[in-house]
Amino acid sequence: MRPLILAAAGCAVVTSTACGASAGGSDGGGVEVLYAGSLVSLMQNQLGPGVKAATGHSVIGFSGGSTALATQIRGKVHAADVFISASPDVNASLQGSANGGWASWYATFATSDLVLGYNPKSMFGDELKSKPWYQVITEPGFRLGSTDPATDPKGELAQQALTETAARQHDPALAKLAGEQATIYPEETLVGRLQSGQLDAGFFYTSEASAAKIPTVPLTGEDLKATYTVTILNRAPHEKAAEAFVAYLLGGRGRALLEADGFTLIKPPDVSGNGVPKSLHAVLPGA
Repeated sequence: MRPLILAAAGCAVVTSTACGASAGGSDGGGVEVLYAGSLVSLMQNQLGPGVKAATGHSVIGFSGGSTALATQIRGKVHAADVFISASPDVNASLQGSANGGWASWYATFATSDLVLGYNPKSMFGDELKSKPWYQVITEPGFRLGSTDPATDPKGELAQQALTETAARQHDPALAKLAGEQATIYPEETLVGRLQSGQLDAGFFYTSEASAAKIPTVPLTGEDLKATYTVTILNRAPHEKAAEAFVAYLLGGRGRALLEADGFTLIKPPDVSGNGVPKSLHAVLPGA
């Protein structure tokens, strides 16, 4: 069965288990993962099937902006096992009794640069390859896509790139674009909108652009990137399956998938906090 994607709900069944069904079952149990929307392709096409084949655990994934997902965890919208964020700062909102004590530790395992991805059929495609990116995106008729900085670290980084470049170039049009609500779309829909021709370009991480075969140009003058973290949530319903998932992600096979998709690995992963399960000490030597 092919993966089922329910974009409106932000839910993707990474294996053949039905969306909303229990992660347990005769297949050896499962794991529910809340993950940054920039990881959709990796989760659905590689990690999910890989974990299933290696461990017998099916993977049910819910994607979205990392900040929004943390809010859903605190609000008990999802009884998740694992949380993968695109920013270490988001984890702080899950730590401590004031935040429900949802996370005690997290491991920072990879980074990915922020770039401008464009539709090669766009009328602005040739210009993006020959002119500074910040000049092209303010031209009349240019359709730019980003994510909401209030709910997604990528949107926050994109806003930072626009604001800083506008100040450096003394460009009021670019500064105006940084606060434009019309450019904001849900993270899990941005790739599809670009590929379908609804957008000329959008802000992406190199890893997701590589997986979707989206051509990119660097954000000259900026050095911004996603920093990916993973944790097993406290009170995880499927703790052993969660440990197996994280062990695969941070083990040899998971790291090979990440490198193939253009992620820059942090070697070894950096551990913050305490309480890492003993079963993960082999892949988290700093625990």
